[in-house]
Amino acid sequence: MKKIKNIILDYGDVIFMIDFLKMEAAFSELGIKNVRDYYGHRSQTKLFDEFEQGKISSQDFREGIRTISGIFSLTDHQIDSAWNAMLLGVPDGNHDLLLALKNKYRLFLLSNNNEIHYNWIMNHLKSKFGLENNTKFFEKDYYSHLMGMRKPNADIFEYVLSKHELNPDETVFIDDSPQHLKTAQGLGIQTYLLTKPDTLQALVFREGLLEK
Repeated sequence: MKKIKNIILDYGDVIFMIDFLKMEAAFSELGIKNVRDYYGHRSQTKLFDEFEQGKISSQDFREGIRTISGIFSLTDHQIDSAWNAMLLGVPDGNHDLLLALKNKYRLFLLSNNNEIHYNWIMNHLKSKFGLENNTKFFEKDYYSHLMGMRKPNADIFEYVLSKHELNPDETVFIDDSPQHLKTAQGLGIQTYLLTKPDTLQALVFREGLLEK
């Protein structure tokens, strides 16, 4: 293994905690009982894929939710609130950890995201941490809906590698989704799967990416 010079991080359940069950429960309360048929950790339908690639607007997404649920009385607020119910926040210490990593490595964020979640997260960062966004923590932060690409497709990884002239052999990618890691591995990137109850802080020190 070559010396690691670059780290690419996922956002959800790596830096910012999420809970799919809370989202499922919120949609269930609205009368949508089969959320997992459309959206899950490992796979999702075209509606969610297109939303994460910025191919459809937030309003198109809401209309899609009404269509697949058959509940056309759902308001924009109800849909947004249920969709955002999965968003929990950034655990104590993670922002400090990012700054420490950025001081040692070229650090990048690569997140599958969407306009509704992104807006909620940016408001959360401002209200809780006084941050306008995540830019202070990374050389560059990338969000799928602003790029027109999403993980696990190879093009999004190839774009970041090429744009910043990163050698895959010198790059680590940390994500909570095995299918995303598989694509990165195919491009020669070293990967770590991060799953609860493991934490980014524990992984970073355990793997020697930082020293205590």
